[in-house]
Amino acid sequence: MAAVPKSRKSHREVRLRRTQWRAQMMPAAVCPQCHEFRLPHRVCPSCGYYNGMVVVQTEKK
Repeated sequence: MAAVPKSRKSHREVRLRRTQWRAQMMPAAVCPQCHEFRLPHRVCPSCGYYNGMVVVQTEKK
């Protein structure tokens, strides 16, 4: 016999359960080129480098 819920969950209960993952902070990595914080596995927004190569041209401030 399979486990079947007795009654349907309300929209509020579902939303409250699903918001837990957003409460955690995103992990930050340090860019080896400019030493600014960036998201892991993404191009650095300040210098445009990814994996030691220029991927996006950025303006110098």
